[in-house]
Amino acid sequence: MPTPMDADTARTPARDGAADRREAEDLEQALRPADPRAVPLRTVADAVRPLRVSADLSDITVTGASIDSRTVRAGDVYVAAPGARVHGARFTRDAAARGAVAVVTDEAGADIAAGHGLPVLVVEEVRSVIGDAAAAAYGTAERAPRLFGVTGTNGKTTTTYLLRSLLEALEHPTGLVGTVEIDAGNGPVPSVRTTPEATALHGILARMTEENLHSASVEVSSHALSYRRVDALRFAVAGFSNLTPDHLDVHGDMAGYFHAKARLFSPALAERGVVCVDDRWGRHLARTAEIPVVTLQTREIADDPRDDDHLIPADEIDADYTVTDVVRIGIGHGFVLRRDGEPLLRATTALPGAFNVSNAALALVMVLESGVPAARVQEAVDRPQTLSPVVPGRMQVITTEPTTVVDFAHNAAALQAALMSVNGTAGRTIVVFGAPGERDTAKRAMMGAMGARYADVAIITDDDPHGEDAASIRAQVLSGARMAEQPGSLVVEIPSRTDAIAAAVAMARPEDIVLVAGRGHETVQEVDGAQIPLDDAEELRRAVARR
Repeated sequence: MPTPMDADTARTPARDGAADRREAEDLEQALRPADPRAVPLRTVADAVRPLRVSADLSDITVTGASIDSRTVRAGDVYVAAPGARVHGARFTRDAAARGAVAVVTDEAGADIAAGHGLPVLVVEEVRSVIGDAAAAAYGTAERAPRLFGVTGTNGKTTTTYLLRSLLEALEHPTGLVGTVEIDAGNGPVPSVRTTPEATALHGILARMTEENLHSASVEVSSHALSYRRVDALRFAVAGFSNLTPDHLDVHGDMAGYFHAKARLFSPALAERGVVCVDDRWGRHLARTAEIPVVTLQTREIADDPRDDDHLIPADEIDADYTVTDVVRIGIGHGFVLRRDGEPLLRATTALPGAFNVSNAALALVMVLESGVPAARVQEAVDRPQTLSPVVPGRMQVITTEPTTVVDFAHNAAALQAALMSVNGTAGRTIVVFGAPGERDTAKRAMMGAMGARYADVAIITDDDPHGEDAASIRAQVLSGARMAEQPGSLVVEIPSRTDAIAAAVAMARPEDIVLVAGRGHETVQEVDGAQIPLDDAEELRRAVARR
């Protein structure tokens, strides 16, 4: 069943129907329990509290749930929700043919679903019960890994990898759910969206339980919270990294974006929280969260001139945890984590950028707040690789001499942070970037300005134009770059991303750094409906090999 297009699927290229169906089926096969438990359909009915049911539910059992008719397996309850264009109930015949044993839908869907031989459980609002239906079908309310959820604009992916690495160093086998991949204990599978639909997510957690995973590290997007994909889950610890302008085409303004993120910090979804207060939105969340939270400060902060009566001034926050004594070690950093001003942990991460100190500190505090003693955490971080996992497409170092780096920075704040993290070396900084089409247009000139302001050479190129005119997108990015161009810096336009990467490497000296930003781990570029294989990391390797 088609689901609403939202921004955390937006960077996934469009596929033809057959490819989309095969991918959905493969994901379901890989990520569901291999040996699902049967539960009475009545258990699902008790969870969704239907207004009425169309048939006797006795003697019917379910082994799973799906909101997509293409991924229904025998024994599933099919949750038929209204979509952006059509109602999911229109696909009831397909779901029944695949083995669905019942349908959960609303009044409008009940009339459409009637006549296909399946019991229909009619609820008032479908999306509000998807999580409950999935939890009942998969038994995740009683049996699930301990959940660590991370939300925020930037840093979610890296923090979840850091969490998994840290928890596994503590001998807690840990699954992963996020933008790049999902690992339910039986090997990684590429992700379709940052946070899966609730039916898929509960199936993934059931598979993790089957694989004897102790914990799960989960990226929680604003869209997952808005579309209620994490309903009927309860995170042991929720973490907040930061909030910068992004996805405003979906949420309207920063207040709307903030409120979507803040929903994670409610008693229904989390037991306790860790909030980074480096920005004004973190300080606001620290004061307004509905659950117990501790605060983390990772850098010097000052009042923002945009602060208003609804946001908390910097001097009114006395953070519980602070990061101090940050020192550069190669392209990484060492730092001290303090609790109430007293040294608690000493740690090192080889991940580039000061923002990865923030990400590492957030992961550390989340684990500490889950109840792990500081002494055990210190033993874990004393191992060099614990806080230095390879995160595909996230400040990922590809080559040296010149140093080449791929990062997912696709908004102005992330691009600024990425560039600042690699500045200060002996050589120049050369950045290759663009902006995606059919998405938030307001950030394009801002991204151009960041590239010109913080790099010695800014090469403006295509990102994923989708169906929009690529030249027009580049012109908007260039307008911001030209206004911010610094004396001695260079701004260049090269439409082809492959050519732009090759040009950057060709002009780089051994001591220079080449940062290719915007697409991160992605391997396909969409241009006017065409899917073009393009992997920034591979292009960098080829270009360096040709030197």
